Amino acid sequence: MGSGAAATRAVAQLVLLDSRFATLPGVVAEGRRVIANIERSANLFVTKTVYAMLIAVAVVILGWTYPFLPRHLTIISDFTIGIPGFFLALAPNKRRYIPGFIQRVLRFCIPAGTIIGVAALVAYGITFYTNHRSLTEARTAATLVVAAIALWVLVMLARPINWWRGLLALAMVLAVATIVAVPPFRSFFALSLPPSNVLGALAGVIVAGVVLVEAGWRATRRVEARHEPPPMTATSTAER
Repeated sequence: MGSGAAATRAVAQLVLLDSRFATLPGVVAEGRRVIANIERSANLFVTKTVYAMLIAVAVVILGWTYPFLPRHLTIISDFTIGIPGFFLALAPNKRRYIPGFIQRVLRFCIPAGTIIGVAALVAYGITFYTNHRSLTEARTAATLVVAAIALWVLVMLARPINWWRGLLALAMVLAVATIVAVPPFRSFFALSLPPSNVLGALAGVIVAGVVLVEAGWRATRRVEARHEPPPMTATSTAER
């Protein structure tokens, strides 16, 4: 208690400055919010690290031109990670603390990042090497595929969807769609849409990537559910 002896306060791990136990629920809620939102944000950022590293290594091994310009990465980083990550990090979150933070993050990010990286390389290869389109169109294809699947990752991490999380995800999708659809924006970001037959192939790559990422996320959730502690009951509280 804050009103206790100075020696006691000096060795205590937690001091209630107002000497009221009613403060503790707010302290616990704030701790849960910080820990849970750090994990959610880490999933976004580490997923990008995985696919960026995979693409960088792959283009060196294959001898390909790098499939993105800095302005393409701006689209991906801002609308699938930076802006939504800011809001998700500050959102209310009542999830209880569960040990195994690093394992859970890696269990989600490595498969998701690998899928996105492979999908980007496939889209780039289909456009540039198979259909012999321009480098600008190939880079656009890779950007669209990465942005689309990364937006789905954002939707998964925003679950359970409520009104503001749904609005946030919708705003990010509309922002990317506006850049692609409006010619001045498309020109500024060095985007050039490939022909319809290539776009159809890219749609197939996006659908396959989304399905695989979703399946991996569901498998991860099943594993985590087996390790989550049971909800607190009146009996267990009394025993403690």
